[in-house]
Amino acid sequence: MKNSEIKFQVDLDENSFPKTIKWDASDKEGAGLEDTKSISLNVWDNQNHSTLRIDLWTEEMSVVEMKRFYIDILGGMAQTILNSTADEYMSEEIKELCDRLVKHVNEENKGG
Repeated sequence: MKNSEIKFQVDLDENSFPKTIKWDASDKEGAGLEDTKSISLNVWDNQNHSTLRIDLWTEEMSVVEMKRFYIDILGGMAQTILNSTADEYMSEEIKELCDRLVKHVNEENKGG
């Protein structure tokens, strides 16, 4: 059996806000820690039948980047739902939401 490991290193400021976030994975291309501005980790809690979430971002993450990050996450969820459950309706609904959100963010950025 193969083993794979993912690591996160978060340096916090005096207010416990992430100053830097670095990540590494045993299966990723290239060795060593890489910088990122945000992570979103979701874990299914079998005991309580609920989701545990960790969302972290640095002050370097712009509002536009954050919005695009979460649109990308939703798009990935649409594909995962299709792959794992074959629920085309749910997958398409999420994709349509992503399309609407992309339009919203693009329109918002035209004005500013």
